[in-house]
Amino acid sequence: MGKITSALLLLVVAAMCYAAAMASGEGERTTEERFLLRDMKRVVKTDAGEMKVVMGSKGWISDMPNIHVGFVTMEPNSLFIPQYLDSDLILFIRRGEARIGSIYKDELIEKRLKSGDVYRIPAGSTFYAVNTANGQQLHVICSVEKSDSIGLGTFQSFFIGGGSYPTSVLAGFERSTLSTALNVSESQVSQLLTRQTSGPIISLSNTNSNSDSHQSRVWTQFLEMRHHERAHCLKRMAACFEEEVTEEEEEAPIMRSFRKLLSFVFGNVLSAGDDTRRSSSKKPHSYNLFNRKPDFENDYGSSVALDQSDYSPLKRSGVGLYLVNLNAGSMMAPHLNPTATEYGIVLRGSGTIQIVFPNGTLAMNAQVNEGDVFWIPRYFPFCQIASHSGRFEFFGFTTSARRNRPQFLAGSNSVLQSMRGPAFAAAFGVSEERLKRIVNAQSESTILPPASASREKAKNEMVMGFEGIF
Repeated sequence: MGKITSALLLLVVAAMCYAAAMASGEGERTTEERFLLRDMKRVVKTDAGEMKVVMGSKGWISDMPNIHVGFVTMEPNSLFIPQYLDSDLILFIRRGEARIGSIYKDELIEKRLKSGDVYRIPAGSTFYAVNTANGQQLHVICSVEKSDSIGLGTFQSFFIGGGSYPTSVLAGFERSTLSTALNVSESQVSQLLTRQTSGPIISLSNTNSNSDSHQSRVWTQFLEMRHHERAHCLKRMAACFEEEVTEEEEEAPIMRSFRKLLSFVFGNVLSAGDDTRRSSSKKPHSYNLFNRKPDFENDYGSSVALDQSDYSPLKRSGVGLYLVNLNAGSMMAPHLNPTATEYGIVLRGSGTIQIVFPNGTLAMNAQVNEGDVFWIPRYFPFCQIASHSGRFEFFGFTTSARRNRPQFLAGSNSVLQSMRGPAFAAAFGVSEERLKRIVNAQSESTILPPASASREKAKNEMVMGFEGIF
């Protein structure tokens, strides 16, 4: 009786969600569009790179965590200037190499990431990113999970570095306040906070103008230092400016001012001591998704799921990751996620996604291609089918860092196999023997062969069965 009540409640919730969507204008969209996320916004655009964000599901189910998906592209030798967000970021390096600097417990931590690496940056942690691959663009996909601390839209960047574009958050303070805090003159503060004009992503080899060239050299000098040299620079907050600057040291005042700014921003990093080689066992680390052995693999494809037991930083964000490869025509068997909503990004190829409403009607049957973003609500049955033209690869995030344990509705590992018996047969209105034959017809699990291969296999097994009779 309890299960029947739960099922009825789920149907009622689904009907209410559908009615609310219709009332808000969602009903104007076709069924095929309902679970495809088309609301993409460009939040950063410069000559050195861009960031686009695909808006999440907008609370279609009110108590469901909402994840936005970000796409960052950076040109060779470029920098995403220091900032912090009101949102947790899980970075996935799709292509290229990067150096990520971030603040962890008042200490500057730098990580070199390569294709396939996963890395978490907590909300409120100042960070920067550098494209370190020679002559290669950097492509990053990230989950953006907004904290509940402020409500300024999708997510909010607070830029530490900056000038007239973008504006540094430090510029909001009175010049006298910053002069005292940084222990420099007000004119030096003004000079520091007005020179940046190239945007949030800048080229470190920019020669378009004297101003751009200068600010690029400032960042380059800092970033090209060895780690212990950068750490040493951060410890020089109390250093005084030299009263006279030689011609060769023309840039030194700005550089020293910049160092003081970093010291001011990074706070107690200055008192952390000179030993930057302390044990890093508890410091942030990355995890390479491409190097992980598949959780499941057969002749038709493979799948990997990353949860908090594999990569502990996910526990704090409450986000999981997955990567699925389907060979041409293959199918990820119909299944449901009992613990999480799923967001997916097509990395390669094309395929079809089918999603089913709780009342047993088709919610979506749409073809997706490289670059498309989709979402699948928790509990809703769905499957993915690769096109016959080639491999179908998709990556994504889930709204739970716990192990998902999907429940499959077809295949040798399905709930039909686990629950078959007289009661289950009666639920379908067929004999137990007939249900057994249907359930046993598919000998593969999780990732199933193309339709033509399945039918041929079933035909051969039928022929062999008749030969056994005679």
